[in-house]
Amino acid sequence: MNKNELISNMSKRSGLTKTDSAKALDAFIYNIVNSLKYGNEVRLVGFGTFGVSKRAATKGHNPRTGATINIPARKVAKFKPGKSLQETVNKK
Repeated sequence: MNKNELISNMSKRSGLTKTDSAKALDAFIYNIVNSLKYGNEVRLVGFGTFGVSKRAATKGHNPRTGATINIPARKVAKFKPGKSLQETVNKK
């Protein structure tokens, strides 16, 4: 499912117009990104938790030349699905 399909489904499910659904989705994404930017978690009970973890600096290899390269430390976004979401996905 892409963003346009998601907006269309949100519109049908909520009774909002596609424009309003797009604004709601954009606001939702903005708030999650902004929270993660400042290192905060976003917990949606039954769905999951968005968070940030720190990845240590490592050394890697350039596959073309075989040269060793330094990969700097950085923060990465992560998502941990909630119990309800996990159970729904695993139902047969």
